[in-house]
Amino acid sequence: MTTAREQLARAFHETHSFKWDPDKGFKLSSGLISPFYVDCRSLMAHPHARHLVAQLAHEALSRADVNCLGGLEIGAISIATTISDYAFTANPQREWRTFVVRKQPKDHGLGKLIEGAIRPGDHAVIVDDVLTSGGSLLKAVEAARTAGLKVDHALVIVDRQEQEGRKRIEQDNIRLVSLLTIEDLTATGGQP
Repeated sequence: MTTAREQLARAFHETHSFKWDPDKGFKLSSGLISPFYVDCRSLMAHPHARHLVAQLAHEALSRADVNCLGGLEIGAISIATTISDYAFTANPQREWRTFVVRKQPKDHGLGKLIEGAIRPGDHAVIVDDVLTSGGSLLKAVEAARTAGLKVDHALVIVDRQEQEGRKRIEQDNIRLVSLLTIEDLTATGGQP
């Protein structure tokens, strides 16, 4: 019998959401080149994969003090919503609301940087798809804290184990949960 983690790692391969090219590599948002490309948006388009992400995240966060989940647009939207829905199904008395952090405040309406169901003092978990340097995750943490949220947990689907991302997150007094690492993806089915 395989574990949910092993199933999720396999789902990356089955959905073609993980690519490996040691010769050319892939340009990351930081501008650096990596031999790995992890496409969680593609992965999250598949219901079975979403279910696995939600199950593993719920298990990992079950003892954390959580009121809401969110992160930077667009990637965090499906992750937070999926986890919130799963948590509600598992325990309707423990509602984890969701929010999204815009890359920049709206220039109309209320001009909000954060949209969703938050209240100052809420315990928030910042979610992201992939951790590399930690820059986007820390940007969401800063916005959430500025909005009055208490952030001491973050969750990513995959930790690339590059550019000291985990170290940067943990230096900000945040407990980082990663559902998978790049090693999990390369070990499952070898190098794609």
